[in-house]
Amino acid sequence: MELEDVIKVHSIGYGLEDVKVEFKHDLKMDVSGVQIDGKENEMMNIPRWVADILESEKHVILHEQDMIKELKQAKVKEDIADEDTLATLDKHFYIKLHAYMKKLETVDFDKAESMLNQLVRIRQGKIVRLADSSKLTSDLSSKLSVEEEVYYNQIHNASLAFKEQILGKKK
Repeated sequence: MELEDVIKVHSIGYGLEDVKVEFKHDLKMDVSGVQIDGKENEMMNIPRWVADILESEKHVILHEQDMIKELKQAKVKEDIADEDTLATLDKHFYIKLHAYMKKLETVDFDKAESMLNQLVRIRQGKIVRLADSSKLTSDLSSKLSVEEEVYYNQIHNASLAFKEQILGKKK
């Protein structure tokens, strides 16, 4: 599956996950078969796609993890890990971060984007070195986001094809 398709599929899955919201006022409605019956100040878990709509219409406050904090922690862990070791990232780390960053003010967005670029650059270098030398193991797969897994396999396959072109097929 191509990277773009993987991101689309996993983004849909992320949108279907529940997220905690706090109602700003009493609200009773049916959104595409999802029954919502919340009282003012009540906390409830609802599908993220519904929460995003209700938040945009100022009906709820989303209570989700601070992805900037997660980004900082991921960057620190990656800096600490040696050059051949990847720190573990949540499978949907970049999908969550991308959705979170869409809501940031320009100054905060720019800071987050700069930190994200640093993290990606470090992880990309490690992934290229690892993918060039070995197949994806289950242990390594558990440390990669869904996007990084696709990237790893693409690099590994390209490396094998390159070596085959230069060295010829093994007998």
